[in-house]
Amino acid sequence: MQNPKIVLLSFFVSLFVFRVPAQQAAGGKTWLLEECIDYAIKNNISVKQSELNTDLAQVNLTQSEANLLPNLNGNGSHSYNYGRTIDRFTNQFATQQVLSQNLSLSSDINLFSGLQNLNTIKEYKYSFLAGKYDIDKMKNDISLNVASDYLQILYNMEALENSMNQKKITEAQADRTKMLVDAGSAARGTLLDIQAQLASEELNVTTAQNNLDISYLTLAQLLNLQSAEGFVIVKPELSVANEALLTTTPAQIYNSAVTNLPEIKSADNKVKSADKAVDVAWGGLSPKLSFSASYGTGYSGAALQAVGAPVFNGFTPIGFTSLGDTVYSPSYSSPKYEKVPLSDQYKNNVNKSFGFYLTVPIFNRFQTKTAIDRAKIQKQSAELTVELTKLTIQKNIQQAYSDANAALKKYASSQKALEAVQESFKYTEQKFNVGMVNTNDFNTAKNKLITTQSQVLQAKYEFVFKTKVLDFYQGKPLKL
Repeated sequence: MQNPKIVLLSFFVSLFVFRVPAQQAAGGKTWLLEECIDYAIKNNISVKQSELNTDLAQVNLTQSEANLLPNLNGNGSHSYNYGRTIDRFTNQFATQQVLSQNLSLSSDINLFSGLQNLNTIKEYKYSFLAGKYDIDKMKNDISLNVASDYLQILYNMEALENSMNQKKITEAQADRTKMLVDAGSAARGTLLDIQAQLASEELNVTTAQNNLDISYLTLAQLLNLQSAEGFVIVKPELSVANEALLTTTPAQIYNSAVTNLPEIKSADNKVKSADKAVDVAWGGLSPKLSFSASYGTGYSGAALQAVGAPVFNGFTPIGFTSLGDTVYSPSYSSPKYEKVPLSDQYKNNVNKSFGFYLTVPIFNRFQTKTAIDRAKIQKQSAELTVELTKLTIQKNIQQAYSDANAALKKYASSQKALEAVQESFKYTEQKFNVGMVNTNDFNTAKNKLITTQSQVLQAKYEFVFKTKVLDFYQGKPLKL
């Protein structure tokens, strides 16, 4: 009969181990790798922010294109003037309060400015394309992170399964040894050694379960799920064939990556944008020609007009001639005046103008030269970014290829080692059952088996992940 403490401990461990399957039943949905990737991309805040930045780049591009069009502005004013001033419509001094109104339309267009507008359009266009490729690159990074976390869960699942299987073997040995001890056929120290091994393996099960829970939480957080409870992934059958080989060389993978990866395309477009920025800066040295036109009218409260004809009042003496004759002048009464109607003034005060304006830059405190130098430096920096991006990708591919080859070799050798260790453990177990080896030898063989199983598992998932990375660099979709 088993020790009651061991039975009770095993019961609680079993409850903990099967907590995730209970969540699986509650969740009701299992997630494929492709579903996890799609969900993570759609709900990633950084991706959404980058998309907004791309929208802003699109707005800037649209505005740069609209800058080629002429503008049209309407102006109006309604003002009162107090004190002595010259009325612009009557060209006379006015000292009383004068109401003035002005209405006008004006338009101007840039005819030539060193092709700055056209080059600015191209600059913003390349920046917009670079932003779109940056989003694609961010999505790719998220996809790789999801794939890594997804495989980590699968690894922890198998690690938990191996731990539970080893625990079951030791439990069976503990039961058998206790029966022998109770029958007086084995020493109690043998049972204590087996129970210590069982406690160690129960701890391994607990650790493996914790690792699985943490890996589920990590992936759930990457997907921006509210909770990892009920979140379950699909467990596909993953195998590594003994004849599996990497038939594509790192150089071939790199050539494919340079053609397909968005970070390369983004860096190239940033170089093109920087090149156009240099052209824009050079345009600052060019003369600028523009055309302007305006149409306006106005009203003045000081504008008066006579009402009716003056009345003849006879002749009035104004002096004498040298002979003494009186000189007379006709006399008229002053006519009445009234303000010129608003409609008449708007019609009579119409003014039109248009003209061409040329500006030739002569000296502007080296601002244009500084802008050119700054643009050239930024272009050189963009070119170096392209080289750095390519170099980083090349190193990543070479490293992934080397890791995949090493993992494949490690998997093949550890598989052979596992087969040998399993046979050795079976033989040791048989001898232990008949009392030919002690518990120390049995536990040593058991721990060696556990270590070898772990090595096989690590090599398997290392190879799977690295091959998925290489597939990714070749433009293949991430799936299991």
